[in-house]
Amino acid sequence: MSLLVYYTSVSSSREVKKQQSKIFSYLDSKKIAYKTLDISQSSEIKDEMRKKTGDPTSLPPQIFHGDTYCGDYSMFDTALEDETVEAFLKL
Repeated sequence: MSLLVYYTSVSSSREVKKQQSKIFSYLDSKKIAYKTLDISQSSEIKDEMRKKTGDPTSLPPQIFHGDTYCGDYSMFDTALEDETVEAFLKL
């Protein structure tokens, strides 16, 4: 199983872009393999992300390990501060 990050390539929010960039930079720096799904490409992908998170209003970025939900950016950031990212990512 690999990591899956739902993100958006089209956003007017600087905050969302910054959050996504921080996640991708971390994963790349640690050489952690991941796949991405761009919710701006299809409403079906966005609906899938929201269904999997259990929140009909969830926004990207959202992180999964296989089908297991890891969390959103705020949860990732907390894990980063607590130095528990590997546990958060279920690696």
